[in-house]
Amino acid sequence: MARRKTNTGIPGLSFSWKRALGISQARQKIARATGIPTTRAGVERKIGQLILKKLFKL
Repeated sequence: MARRKTNTGIPGLSFSWKRALGISQARQKIARATGIPTTRAGVERKIGQLILKKLFKL
């Protein structure tokens, strides 16, 4: 398995511009306030759950 290269050049240390700008925190706040996830997998999981509830009326 190939080693993953970090964008800082220092092993074990990485930098995220989204976290630095506060985008990650803003997305978390929106997701918690609305109850709607902001990730693709989370949205798909939520939609699937809603469909199953409607089909089986649980």
